[in-house]
Order: sequence, then structure tokens, then C-alpha cells
Amino acid sequence: MPFICLLLSGAALLVNGLATLGRLPRRDAAVFSLVLGGTQLVLGIVHLAISGTGAEALLTAAGMFLFGLTYVYAGLDGLLGLGSKGLGWFCGMVAFAGLLLAGEWLGADPLLAVLWVCWSVLWGLLFASAALGATRLDPFTGWALVLASQATATVPAFLGLAGLWPRSVWAAWPAAVLVAGLFAVGRVLARRGHGSPHRASAGEHVSAR
Repeated sequence: MPFICLLLSGAALLVNGLATLGRLPRRDAAVFSLVLGGTQLVLGIVHLAISGTGAEALLTAAGMFLFGLTYVYAGLDGLLGLGSKGLGWFCGMVAFAGLLLAGEWLGADPLLAVLWVCWSVLWGLLFASAALGATRLDPFTGWALVLASQATATVPAFLGLAGLWPRSVWAAWPAAVLVAGLFAVGRVLARRGHGSPHRASAGEHVSAR
């Protein structure tokens, strides 16, 4: 279940990133986020029912619910025009929770810890834009979402589904370097003006797993 959620999040990050860059209509991203987030919440409940209440199962479910709730909130925000302020503060809380989850996973699954740090940065960017009004970050946020979508969600999801998920610290270090490189590329693309984001609610560009 967790890897299916991660696979879905790869699509969500991509779609919402493109919407942030003005390449997709706001309503399209909102509807997609709402449907996908609802699906992830259901999968999270099923995961708990199957896996029980062990520490690792609960941590995994917590991540699934955080992503699912983010997408549902983002979808409703975009469709109902809620103004994004509340969504932005929620993203700030989730960014902090993501760092806590990264710390919890560091010993058992270093690669997942690295991914959680990346996702926390994405949530932090959305918090800065929607809650604090730092809309100048939107071009960077859009590219970060697009670039991270496949590298931190889709590809890892396929590795997990294929039974090839690496838990070694030796997999975490290259992943950390890759993620840092993707953020650097996103910054360069944003500064060069590749993509012209328009001011919109955070529901248009929120991503997560």
C-alpha cells in the first residue's frame, strides 16, 4: 500500500508542479488532488488494518495520511477558493512533521529519511508562499515539484513494488546528492524564467505522497 501511495504521489507532484508553473489549469490540478488524496486516505486505512499497530506500520501510515490530507485540502482549496492561508499553515505543520519522520526513519531506512527531508522542503516552500506571502518562490517551487516528482516518488515507488527498495546508508548518500542537485537545477530554471507562474491558491501547486 505505501508504495502504491508513493506512485500516486509522483503523479500528483508532477501535475501540481505544472499547475504552479502555469502549464495546467488550476481546476484540473485541484480535481486531481482531491481524487488522489481521497484514494491515499483509503489506502492508509487499509494499510493499518492489514499491518497492525507496530511502530513501523504507524510511521508509514502517518506519512500516507499526511500526504493524503494535503492533497484533499489542496483540492478543496482550489475548487472552493478558500484563499490558501489555512492550507499554507497546514503545509508548515506537515513540513515540521516530515522532519520528525525523517529523524525516526534515519536508523531503519536512511533512504526514506532522505526522501522525507526533500518532501519537507517542498511543504516548506508551499508554506512560505501560501501562508507568508512569499510568492516570488513560486517559480522555484513549481520546478522543484516537477523535478522531485519522478526522482523522489515515482522511481522509488517502482523500486519498492519490485522488491528492490535499498535500506543501506550507501543508497541514502547518492539520493541526498541527487535531491540537492535537483533543487539546484530547479533554482536555475526558475531564475531563467522557464515557466511563468501566476498568483493562485496553494491548492493549485501543493504536492506531497
